[in-house]
Amino acid sequence: MKKYLNKSKKNIIFFCPSIEEGGVEKNLINICNNISQFQRVTLVTANTNKKKKFNKNIEFVSPKKNKFNNQARLIKSLISIILLIRNYKKKPTTVISFQSNIFAIIISKILGYKIIIRSNQSPIFYAKNIIKRKIMKFFFKKANQIIVNSDEFKKEFKKYFNLNSVVIYNLIEDPKTIYKLAKKNLKNNFFEKSKKIINILSIGRLVEQKNQITILKALDFIKDKQKYRLMIIGKGVKYKILKSFIKKKKLSKYAKILNYKKNVYPYYLKADVFILSSLYEGLPNTLIEAVSLGVPIISSNCKTGPKEILKNGNYGKLFKVKDYKKLSSLIAKTKKKQKIKLINDKRFNFKLNLKKYQCLINSL
Repeated sequence: MKKYLNKSKKNIIFFCPSIEEGGVEKNLINICNNISQFQRVTLVTANTNKKKKFNKNIEFVSPKKNKFNNQARLIKSLISIILLIRNYKKKPTTVISFQSNIFAIIISKILGYKIIIRSNQSPIFYAKNIIKRKIMKFFFKKANQIIVNSDEFKKEFKKYFNLNSVVIYNLIEDPKTIYKLAKKNLKNNFFEKSKKIINILSIGRLVEQKNQITILKALDFIKDKQKYRLMIIGKGVKYKILKSFIKKKKLSKYAKILNYKKNVYPYYLKADVFILSSLYEGLPNTLIEAVSLGVPIISSNCKTGPKEILKNGNYGKLFKVKDYKKLSSLIAKTKKKQKIKLINDKRFNFKLNLKKYQCLINSL
């Protein structure tokens, strides 16, 4: 890898006010830890509780007290802006923003920094408002570079903002590494080995975007015809609503919600099918992980990412967003998973996409 890296180290500041549990944060950790081997990396965030996830050679800039860990993103963004200003570096510096891109652009321009923004979610929802779209376009075009994480996303970004962007896929570990982690013992025995029972897995934050309620509606629709076990792994503001639906529809014996797990990979191996039900995405890590481990997949055909990852249905089945009846029919047709077959898709090669980040940094 060293052959393509610039020998002169640069000052790189990663700006991510709120580090939560999800694909964006996993990608941030992978990028920071690897870029820090070759560049001087600083991470600015309002979360003090995530420091252990990052390499020790990264300058971790966060509040002295941990009272902001569970605050709203807006508050965390304001705190992180103050931290960014306080830790001003006179040397040439590049900011790579993972959140609050407009704030990051404004402060970077004031401080004289180069700025790369990374957009994580399709603009199909937030950019439909013409006022929001104009404001975003005004600021986004002041960024030195814009990163998106799928080809479809790039087209959407061009459509809404008429701006060019660079596609870099998420940094996902290679299938062998994922499989090694997946082989660790799983204490939870909720999934059934019976050939008549389909074990279903869904992983994601319990928020409106992830739309797990559609999975529950689909399973309620076929509960008298198909035996199944559903395990949802994640946490978020929709937890009580999902639990209430499970209780109301008398699905408690068949559907379970687990809190976020540090290592979710063993659950993939126990599942007969993985379901993603999102309203919109960027490039969902969970689908790439499921593909890598050879897990059968059913996904909403949302903007953006699923269709691209699944190669228009070659790696899994697609259904229209919120169409729980179609989803229920796809679940009913699911068969028990056979042997594990790892899939090494070169598009998601870790080193290749890391190299793209490094080349982009060196180009500024």
